[in-house]
Amino acid sequence: MYRYILKRLGLAVFVLIGVSLLVYCLMELSPVDSVIAVIGEDATEEEYHQEWLNQHLDKPVIWRYFNYMAHLLRGDMGYSKTFKEDVWVLFKNRFPTTIALTLSATIVSTLISLPLAIIAAVKRGGVIDNVCSALAVVGLAAPNFWVGLMLMLVFSLKLGWFNSIGFHSWKDMVLPAITVGTGHTATVVRHTRSALVDVLNKDYLQLARAKGLSERKVVLKHALSNALIPFIQVTGSQVAGTLGGSVLTETVFSLPGVGLVMNQALKNNDPTTVMGCMILHSMIVSLILLLLDLIYAAVDPRIKANYTK
Repeated sequence: MYRYILKRLGLAVFVLIGVSLLVYCLMELSPVDSVIAVIGEDATEEEYHQEWLNQHLDKPVIWRYFNYMAHLLRGDMGYSKTFKEDVWVLFKNRFPTTIALTLSATIVSTLISLPLAIIAAVKRGGVIDNVCSALAVVGLAAPNFWVGLMLMLVFSLKLGWFNSIGFHSWKDMVLPAITVGTGHTATVVRHTRSALVDVLNKDYLQLARAKGLSERKVVLKHALSNALIPFIQVTGSQVAGTLGGSVLTETVFSLPGVGLVMNQALKNNDPTTVMGCMILHSMIVSLILLLLDLIYAAVDPRIKANYTK
């Protein structure tokens, strides 16, 4: 097991290098003038030239990349010209909001998806199953920003139950959590339902029924526990993605999280901020995916046996 963990951590280093190089090169293709984004359009030619030198734009792209990576290895993630503060401090201050969004969205998704998946699997082929499948398709097709805008229109502007922008109390996280959580629900329902349908046809469950166990115990105690891996896999991947910054949702609701930081940094062609956030995001995703693999091993001994080879 320890060899497997070390191997995954080693691979994560190469992933971080690849992500950083790709992001840096893509930022170079941005049509936004990063100098103007910092000093404004009213700056003099001398001020423009000085900022151009400060950003090392007189050097080749590859030199600037390796210069950034050299500073990163020394623990310096750079200074955000968009937010006027250190990138690490910026990420650390904004990340709790993204964590709050991720946890609340995961709770919403789980509370909706698990009951729907169980009902659809037990009543497979019936009206309820078709309705759940249709809801899943709608959830997949509806863009997050559209769902968020509709929720704001109804529950904020019309009914006045929630604030439409900002994050000042737990109530301000309700609509964003529903926006992200309902989008996740569709994928979780589809995968969990398919796994449950497959498990419910197994012979050992027929034997459990023959022994007199109620259908409720058969489904919830035996079938669901053996269909958890797809649920854990999909939910864990969605948690990793949301922790990296739900850009559209945070932008729509003006949540001061990592997603909003990324959006504003991209608009200003701020590679230092984007690079720092993406590298930290990649590290978090790599660790979460490793943790998911270890959870798989705890849930299914057959997977653990493969890891220990």
